[in-house]
Amino acid sequence: MRSLCFIFITLACIFSHSPHASEQNIPIVIAHRGASGYLPEHTLEAKTLAYAMGADYIEQDLVLSKDNHLIVMHDIYLDHVTDVASKFPERARADGHFYTIDFTLPELKQLRVTGPFVNVLGKEIPKYGKRFPLWRSQFQLATFEEELELIQGLNQSLGYDTGIYPEIKKPYFHAQEGRDISHAVLQALKQYGYTKPDSKVYLQSFDAEELQRIHQDLLPAMNMDIPLVQLIAETDWEEKQVKQAGQWQNYDFDWMHTPEGLKKIAGYAAGIGPWYPMLVNDEGTASALQTEARNLGLQIHPYTFRADPLQIPDSYRDFEEFIGLYVEKLHVDGLFTDHPDKVRSYLLQRREQQPREEVFP
Repeated sequence: MRSLCFIFITLACIFSHSPHASEQNIPIVIAHRGASGYLPEHTLEAKTLAYAMGADYIEQDLVLSKDNHLIVMHDIYLDHVTDVASKFPERARADGHFYTIDFTLPELKQLRVTGPFVNVLGKEIPKYGKRFPLWRSQFQLATFEEELELIQGLNQSLGYDTGIYPEIKKPYFHAQEGRDISHAVLQALKQYGYTKPDSKVYLQSFDAEELQRIHQDLLPAMNMDIPLVQLIAETDWEEKQVKQAGQWQNYDFDWMHTPEGLKKIAGYAAGIGPWYPMLVNDEGTASALQTEARNLGLQIHPYTFRADPLQIPDSYRDFEEFIGLYVEKLHVDGLFTDHPDKVRSYLLQRREQQPREEVFP
């Protein structure tokens, strides 16, 4: 399967030969968990396909294993993308979840990976309809180092300059476990040469206080200077929890939507990553969040644009019209997408349709 994925490079080279965003002043294409609309998310195969489809940046969600390896996966739980429940049934915690941090890398490598699924009456149902079938072929979890070496290797062999977009997952949880995941991520980035603003990296997190710590303390101490992106969630998503009066409560993200909050973010981050509905009003015009972030010079990289029929809002005729609003009217600086080929094709078509400027001697 590994060798087969590299064939995608040849099949999709038309995308990779296209001019990238930095050269054309068009939004960057960020492959959300790789080409996750086509292959199981965060596998090396999905990342290879995303590279072939011409993504400008490829995302890595990061969590720590028991033996302190950075594992590329979306959640701190293994439950809904692996066969952990059948391989290690006795290893669930009291809450029923299987935590990545409770497993060593050799144990994690034993797990079989598939696309995200939910359990309904004892049956596993794919989260997204007609994507790659559950439990077909063979996929593994990958380490951050393995993925960085894959992307850097392809950059060398193909001559492109695809960037990375790691996310530090739930630093508060790792801190409870006695781990400093942010320091571990920065160590890995430094080891692989991602140390300067032009290193083709964005580092993102939902945790505002952790990003401020990275900006104020960790980056200067490690002689690094890379752009940070503040992700913005809805409060009830449980992306961060804080202890108040001895009880864990959801972190309140509402302050990030205010002018004062965005001004604070601009003091430590280069951009924001909002959920795409946050950028538009009911009338389809730019929201105050979009307008104020633009006024402050923050880059705007909304998430997540999916081309699956049930993932396109009813107010749009098709995927092209959906992303068209954000590209043509809101002028976002980048888009997170499960389908990087479709966004790349839209941007190429848009570029070809734009009138060429005459150049006079």
